Amino acid sequence: MATMKAAFFDGDSSMQLADIPAPEPGPDDVIIRVRATGICGSDLLMNIDKTEPDPIPFGHEVAGEIAEVGPGVDARLVGQRVAIETIGHGLACATCWYCRQGQFRQCLNKRTNEGGGFAQYMKRRAMGCYPLPDELSWEDGALVEPLAVSVHGVRRGYMQGGETVAVLGAGNIGLTAIAAARALGAGRIFATARHAQQAEMAKALGADDVVSSEGTDLKEALEAATEGRGADLTIETVGGHTGATLEQSIDVTRMQGRIVVLGGFRRPITMDWLQPLLKEQSVIFSSCYSIMNGQHDYEVAIDMLASGRTSLRQIVTHTYPLENIGEGFAAAYDKTTGSIKVQIHQM
Repeated sequence: MATMKAAFFDGDSSMQLADIPAPEPGPDDVIIRVRATGICGSDLLMNIDKTEPDPIPFGHEVAGEIAEVGPGVDARLVGQRVAIETIGHGLACATCWYCRQGQFRQCLNKRTNEGGGFAQYMKRRAMGCYPLPDELSWEDGALVEPLAVSVHGVRRGYMQGGETVAVLGAGNIGLTAIAAARALGAGRIFATARHAQQAEMAKALGADDVVSSEGTDLKEALEAATEGRGADLTIETVGGHTGATLEQSIDVTRMQGRIVVLGGFRRPITMDWLQPLLKEQSVIFSSCYSIMNGQHDYEVAIDMLASGRTSLRQIVTHTYPLENIGEGFAAAYDKTTGSIKVQIHQM
């Protein structure tokens, strides 16, 4: 059986390479030769919580080329450059009620995940592979996933053209949320950032004003710009172990405004829900991507990048080969390195 290189978290503190069996395609599957995989903030947080070694390689911000197809898949797809929807569409059954609505993330009968993009090859269903136009690089292709997450959040938040948008956090998803809101017609965009490189990038991607994540700077800036109302739509991208950013979202959003929660909260939190009730705010949770209004969020994201309306390549500050993935994770953890988006490349 053929083998391949893959990277695993060792359950302690680092990523380790190993030789494992290469995947083999089943019906409706393709094998993708991985070219670029982004390190997501959720990858970093999950590693912190793990106490056991990974059973399979992870990595979900993936671009590559189709190397092999299984039964039922058009052989002409071999060689096609694709962004892979690894979490929903690429594992979905395509027949349950949620799949029939285009909500593949919510599929009731997903296939077993046999491994992600921190490997030389990976397997997914062919229907979860979205073609990349020639003008997009592998770097661009691996940015489709985080952009699609934010496209989904903006669309879930029913953003209307010209609205005032607040984005809490300027990590990878905060930055893509700024880019998505700008491309989809936001009016003024306000953002918070913890690090200088994040603040600079937030402005480059379309934020009109970037303030400290601490204190009342965001609320004061929003109220000054909106006759005291606050944001029409607030996108929370931080998550974490406390409800501080949820409370801030409620505070800075106008009465009858909307709050979209993209951040992952990995501990139970206690919230006082009286204020959002009195303000009649809508709190909307958003996870991954789906088909909305007849178009998948991946398709929207790819169109944004290919059209030139959105340029995200500048957020990729560090790239490493698979053999040096440990260094890549170290850089992603340590923001004093100037890192924003770190990618693992295989050329």
